[in-house]
Amino acid sequence: MHRRHDLDWLRAIAFGLLVIYHVGMYYVSWDWHVKSPAASIAPEPFMLLSSPWRMSLLFLISGVATAFMFERRPAGLLRRRSWQLLLPLLFGMAVIVPPQAYYQVVEQLPGGYSESYWAFYGKYLSGYQGFCDSDGCLRVPTWNHLWFLPYLWSYTVLAWLLWRLLPTSALQRLRQWSSFLLGHWGALVVPAAILAVARLLLVNRFEQTHALIDDWYNHAQYASVFMIGFLGAFSPRFWESLQRLRWLSLIVAAGCYAGLIHVWYFSGYNDAQPPPVELRLLLRLAWALNQWCAIAALLGFAYRWRNADSPLLRYLTLAVFPLYILHQTVIVVLAHMLKPLGLTPAIEAGLLIAATLTLCLGAYALIRRCPPLRPLFGLQREPAITPRTASANAVTD
Repeated sequence: MHRRHDLDWLRAIAFGLLVIYHVGMYYVSWDWHVKSPAASIAPEPFMLLSSPWRMSLLFLISGVATAFMFERRPAGLLRRRSWQLLLPLLFGMAVIVPPQAYYQVVEQLPGGYSESYWAFYGKYLSGYQGFCDSDGCLRVPTWNHLWFLPYLWSYTVLAWLLWRLLPTSALQRLRQWSSFLLGHWGALVVPAAILAVARLLLVNRFEQTHALIDDWYNHAQYASVFMIGFLGAFSPRFWESLQRLRWLSLIVAAGCYAGLIHVWYFSGYNDAQPPPVELRLLLRLAWALNQWCAIAALLGFAYRWRNADSPLLRYLTLAVFPLYILHQTVIVVLAHMLKPLGLTPAIEAGLLIAATLTLCLGAYALIRRCPPLRPLFGLQREPAITPRTASANAVTD
């Protein structure tokens, strides 16, 4: 069983895009923890280039990796995975995330907030419910951007239950059936249909909360792509079909993106004058098609590099998870500190991206050399010895 280096590259790229996306959240009109005085709708079309598919791609890759883990070392997998995912989640909620909530309160609480960070931190840990505005109250403690971890853990438990409860022959038949459905045109049609049904039926009924217990639309899309990755991981028919259909996937994804942007930003529709019901349903369908076809195009184009290992890739494979844990807090703190300088958005955004990547990679250089810190950031306790085990140590493996 060979490692899929194409998926390692895509994982690193997706996490890199996550840094750019969260810097962008500072400058758009959408709600976020801190906001630039220059925030507007102008950057939003660029944000939507990756918004429909970026997290879905990460869940699909995680599904593939989970399947590889069961084949490679199934005994104790749930225990190891729980340690790798839930310990960083708890540490992140207690140590990494609180500055985000603090600066959100400082900037957005009506009347301001003048208490020190440590006074706020005591209230944060106690579950204080008094940080309220017209939109409601800030719930603390919170996992903010670390929501990916409990969701991934939950889907891993689902895969573990399939592995434990189904006979080996039944699981094998399920994979064969999935391979048949995901072959040829099914590689595009079946996942796109699942995501389209989820969006058409659920997106308007369930707010996307990232709170795990009530986030049914997000579960419908993310659990689906995770299971597609888990069941299709060993299907050459699936991956070769994606490679053959890569150009078509790219064209469909680009066309759907263009349609979404045209209607949302250039046709005159807004909250006061929403599009008619039929058009809204068509937009939901276009979103789902863009979501899967973008993923299919990326997987199809990257497939030829499935054996393209390199020292840089081995480094990034380990670095992306500590970077993921740290990056949003670094962005929020830096954005708040840079705001008084009054920099132009272009200069400020470039500085935020460069500084965030530099600081997070610098922190990773320390974390990887400090055994007590490694498990807190999803890395195995012992440093990797070989390139193969180095890659395997990544928590999103």
